[in-house]
Amino acid sequence: MNKIDYSLYLVTDEDIIGDRDFYKTIEEVIKVGVSIVQLREKKLSSRDFYEKAIKLKELCEKYKVPLIINDRVDIAIAADAHGIHIGQSDLPLSIVRRMVGEEKIVGVSVRTVEQAIAAQEGGADYIGVGAMYTTSTKTDTVSVSIEQLRRIKEAVSIPIVAIGGINKDNGKVLMDTGINGLAVVSAILGKENVGEATRGLVNIVK
Repeated sequence: MNKIDYSLYLVTDEDIIGDRDFYKTIEEVIKVGVSIVQLREKKLSSRDFYEKAIKLKELCEKYKVPLIINDRVDIAIAADAHGIHIGQSDLPLSIVRRMVGEEKIVGVSVRTVEQAIAAQEGGADYIGVGAMYTTSTKTDTVSVSIEQLRRIKEAVSIPIVAIGGINKDNGKVLMDTGINGLAVVSAILGKENVGEATRGLVNIVK
């Protein structure tokens, strides 16, 4: 997995998937064009999170799609996931890199040019910028303007993924800034036909 395709970055949410089969849903959207998957589980016990990560990793490897674990470095290491994504209030990037090693993908959430530069200098492989728009999956976020996204794009050379309230209506504007991809949750998982929703977003990111 040398060259990572960040174009359509799916962040999982068990609540939004609801009573549908979690793995079948993820498999369906990977087949249609999701290029990278982040497992984000806020409510699971460590054991359940680990077991879910192991199972999802098997699925992702079948389609050669990287699996990123949100926040939990211990789970990322235990499940031997392809990478870890951390926020500004998680463990420091330098410590995370030391824990997971050089081979793993490490992503960092940023909102400012300063945070983006610090992430790049600290050895992050990519950054997630947002929230771009208000989102139902995270209620405590401050929106980042398109102008700010452009400034971040100019300031760093590592891949950039925009996140937060992104859908097929506003995604093109973000891709036009020259970023590498869009991270979505509800825009795919919140739709009845997840395959069709994925296809619509693939048309924008490709």
